[in-house]
Formats: sequence, structure tokens, C-alpha cells
Amino acid sequence: MDALAIFTFVTNWNNFMGPMIYLNSTELKTVLLGIRMFMGQYSTEYGLIIAASVVSLIPVVIVFLIFQKQFVQGIATSGLKG
Repeated sequence: MDALAIFTFVTNWNNFMGPMIYLNSTELKTVLLGIRMFMGQYSTEYGLIIAASVVSLIPVVIVFLIFQKQFVQGIATSGLKG
């Protein structure tokens, strides 16, 4: 159950298409959409993209470290019966 919660958190954190379709306000956009705004038609700010990517990974790493024991246990026991 805990492994499912971690997978759901990471999937929703990395969601790109859904918010891109139904959000119009810049303030409400997800982290990935914010990173995408650093890419222009003629230039790309690679330094800003890499810095924002590292910062956006921090919450995912924190959640993984907090629930690491439950995550490994959920993966290890997922194939066992009963």
C-alpha cells in the first residue's frame, strides 16, 4: 500500500499533459511546466533548466527517504500470497 502511495505521488508530481491542457494561469502551473517555460523558440536556458530540475527533485527524494522501508517492503512482498 505504501509503495502505491509513493508511485502515485511521483506520477502526479511529474504530470505534464493534464495541467498543460486545463491550466491557463502561470501561478497554478506544475513544476515541469515551469521548467518548460525556460525553453524558447530560438534559445534554451540550460543552466536554469538543470538548476530547476535539481530543485524539483528534492521533494521526491525526501518522500522516498521517509518511506524507504515501506517502499522496499511493499515491492519485496508484492509477489507473495497471503
